Amino acid sequence: MLKKPETNEYPPYYKEYIKNVPDGDLLQILDDQQKKTKELLKDVSEETEEYQYAPGKWTIKEVIGHITDTERIMCYRLLSIARGEKGMLPGYKDDDYVKRGQFNRFSLSDLLHHQALVRQHTILLLSSLDEEALRQRGNANGSEVTARAIAYIIAGHEIHHRRLINDRYLRDALNKSL
Repeated sequence: MLKKPETNEYPPYYKEYIKNVPDGDLLQILDDQQKKTKELLKDVSEETEEYQYAPGKWTIKEVIGHITDTERIMCYRLLSIARGEKGMLPGYKDDDYVKRGQFNRFSLSDLLHHQALVRQHTILLLSSLDEEALRQRGNANGSEVTARAIAYIIAGHEIHHRRLINDRYLRDALNKSL
């Protein structure tokens, strides 16, 4: 079973993501997360899918697209570092990715399907790695990080955004419609 990374395995700005991942089997947590996200959004109206809680903020569709793109990028980092890559892996600008992703043109159902497929890939990748690979250190976006920490960052990132969807989108949209 994959255990949580030590604080020296990741940059400080990921602390909250990792802290929010519950104890337990990470592969099962990752599998359960996609189900929880899908369940959270199952009854969302088309109007709410494109709701922005403030000017310049992403829509729910854009948040799901962002979660998926970030997981794709993090999986590449995870694979690279687990395989011993010592070169610096580039960062990315999430706002630019969301803008270029044009996620509002897709149905929420399609976006959730993409997310589920990416998550299946993440779980398969993680299940193929041994402890030595997970302890490998590399450099992503100018900071040292272990492959194991990246796995937890993926999980914590989705938790973070699912909470935001619930608190800032669904509750706010419901209050505005009352």
